[in-house]
Amino acid sequence: LYSGMLESLQIAILATVFGTLISLPLGIAAARNFAPAPVAWGARTLIVVTRSFHPVIVAILFVKAVGFGALAGVLALTVASVGFIGKLVADAVEETSMKQIEAVRATGASFLSIVIMGLFPQVLPRFIGFTAYELDSNLRNSALVGLVGGGGIGGTLFTAFQRFDYDFVLTIVLTIIALVMVGEIISGW
Repeated sequence: LYSGMLESLQIAILATVFGTLISLPLGIAAARNFAPAPVAWGARTLIVVTRSFHPVIVAILFVKAVGFGALAGVLALTVASVGFIGKLVADAVEETSMKQIEAVRATGASFLSIVIMGLFPQVLPRFIGFTAYELDSNLRNSALVGLVGGGGIGGTLFTAFQRFDYDFVLTIVLTIIALVMVGEIISGW
């Protein structure tokens, strides 16, 4: 139980970190008011592709590609995180006020300075909320991808079901609920 939950927690954290690092620039590139149209449509297409499949289906593909274990789970949940956070970041950027961005641009600032000084202050609070929610989602989904060989507590849960060890199944389920509750408390804080 301990090693499976620890692995699930590691899978969720790594997938959230990698997904966040990929989705932030992708979401900015997908914003139609901030990026040129061909770049925005290309980035939006990539986001749609990553959102098209359930994480379990993606996990099955990665299990076939890289084998059983945590790497397949991390990759599957990273793809899911990119799709979810990327879309929300793109929508948040499109809802920003262009006044601050134009003010920074009027100073002759570089593109990176425009993003850091004009865009991030408006988007960052929502981005932190999106990331916290995605970590919570990845904690739950890490058990699902484990059922198909993606590592974590899901494999232990599947084995307990096969052995008809329902006391242990209940323990695993209660532990998953407790972990999600702890994540919710930390997220609320």
